[in-house]
Amino acid sequence: MERYQTVGRAVVVWLCLCLALPAWAQSIQPEQLISAARQQVGVTLSYDPVYRQLAYPGGDVPLATGVCTDVLIRALRVQGLDLQQAVHEDMRGHFAAYPQNWGLKRPDRNIDHRRVPNLMTWLRRQGLAQPISRQAADYQPGDIVTWDLGRGLTHIGIVSDRRTAQGVPLILHNIGRGTQEEDILFAFTVTGHYRFASR
Repeated sequence: MERYQTVGRAVVVWLCLCLALPAWAQSIQPEQLISAARQQVGVTLSYDPVYRQLAYPGGDVPLATGVCTDVLIRALRVQGLDLQQAVHEDMRGHFAAYPQNWGLKRPDRNIDHRRVPNLMTWLRRQGLAQPISRQAADYQPGDIVTWDLGRGLTHIGIVSDRRTAQGVPLILHNIGRGTQEEDILFAFTVTGHYRFASR
C-alpha cells in the first residue's frame, strides 16, 4: 500500500508541475532543440552584436552571423516558440520584472529577446529554472545554461546530447566564432540552468 501511495504522490507532483507550465513548455522536445542548434554549426560563422531593426514577429539577423542568444532563438523557432514575441509580450505586461541595465523606458522588440539577462528572467518567469550545480550529471540534453564571463559579460547555450570522455556535456553556443559545439559547461561561472518540461 505504501508503494502505491508513493507512486500516487509522484504522479500528483508531476501533474502539478506540468499544469503549472505553459503548454508550449511541455511541447519543446530536447532532441529537436539540439538538432536545430547543431544545424547552425558551420552556417552561423561569426559573432555580431550590432543593434538591428528586425521584423516582428519572427525577426532575425542574417543566419551567417548572430550572438549567443540567436542560437537558442533559432532553435526554439523550429518548434514554434518565437522568443522575440514571447519575451516582448511578457515585457509589455511586466516591464519592471526585467533587468533595467540598458536605461530603456519600455520594451524594444528588436533587441530585448537577444539579451541574456532578459532571457534568464523570462525563463525563470515561465517556471523553467533548475538548481545550479557543479555536477555534470545534473545537466540534461536540451537544458539551457547561462554564464557570467566576467567584466559584465553574460552568455547562454544549449546542453548537447554529446559528452566529453569525462562525461561533461558539450554546449551548443556562439561565443565569438559562430555556432560551435564545445566543452565549456564549467569553463565559466554558471548563473542559470533551465529545462523545458517534455522528458
